[in-house]
Amino acid sequence: MRHVDQADRFAGNGQWTTLQQFGTNPGNLVGHVYRPASFAADAALVVVLHGCTQTASGYDTGSGWSQMADRHGFALLFPEQQRANNPNLCFNWFNPDDSRRGSGEALSIREMVAAVAAADPIDPARIFVTGLSAGGAMASIMLATYPEIFAGGAIIAGLPFGCAATIPEAFDRMRGRGLPTHGELAALVRNASGHDGPWPTLSIWQGSGDTTVNPSNAGAIIAQWRSLHGVGAEPDRVEAVDGYPRRIWRNADGRDVIEEFSITGMGHGTPLDTRGADGCGTATAFMLEAHISSTRHICRFWGLIPAGEEADIHHIAASPPAAPKAPNRPGVPTGAERWPSPGGAVGQVIEDALRTAGLIR
Repeated sequence: MRHVDQADRFAGNGQWTTLQQFGTNPGNLVGHVYRPASFAADAALVVVLHGCTQTASGYDTGSGWSQMADRHGFALLFPEQQRANNPNLCFNWFNPDDSRRGSGEALSIREMVAAVAAADPIDPARIFVTGLSAGGAMASIMLATYPEIFAGGAIIAGLPFGCAATIPEAFDRMRGRGLPTHGELAALVRNASGHDGPWPTLSIWQGSGDTTVNPSNAGAIIAQWRSLHGVGAEPDRVEAVDGYPRRIWRNADGRDVIEEFSITGMGHGTPLDTRGADGCGTATAFMLEAHISSTRHICRFWGLIPAGEEADIHHIAASPPAAPKAPNRPGVPTGAERWPSPGGAVGQVIEDALRTAGLIR
């Protein structure tokens, strides 16, 4: 591994290195690894996949993943696209050669994970993957094609696995057109690896005002994984967290296996809470201040934040922030939309929140 000058490229107080050799690398990707100063034996590993037009360092600075790694002692792996593969730096989630097990970009990322796990004392039971947009779609691919590797995933403004095999299909699916049926979606994952469970848990984040990736894709992702986890169509719990609706599906063992956050009025991007000394990330294009940190909440869902730490960030029926509306073009949100006042009963607040987000009528 080669050391990276983090002052020029990356955030965080630990050590960044670039993977030099990690297998055959058929997808021709670059990989960067972050080890926080508090890195210890049996640490978790989070694979973070940037969106189109973004770089690994830019996504880290925006999302605050290295900040959370510094606070809680887990390692990070940032696969990075190259312009030679895609001029817009999108992961090629719509290319069959890059989206199946043992091939292309999916195999390159798998090889990176194996290299990091071989070089560092990573807990093999605590490897996770997350991504935004095209990175979210690639996270779907990794969860489907290598489900035995990942304990959980988080998809932000992404798409379900296997829904497109050409560029025109990709644009249609992003607009919410022609998505496979619920039965077809689950079959796509079952046939992707031959794995028969247990399956990774899933955290899904979507702006209700996203005009780049239609919010129907979030519903399709839920449908794709519900039958795999053996949960029903209706969530087992609905609550408001930091003023936004969160739906939770729980399996037969009583474990939360799927969660969905709908960020009311937000456009295309990763939701952030950058406020105060404990803020996480930096607002910029596609990294949107929403007064809720997806990075922090994802860490909590995966168990990367020890019980009792940062407990004040997760609360039901909180006083809501001004929700960011979708801008004329994807990027930093403009305008504001207020949530209903939480002065009434908690149940009414949750119902109003879900209605505002379009989840109930």
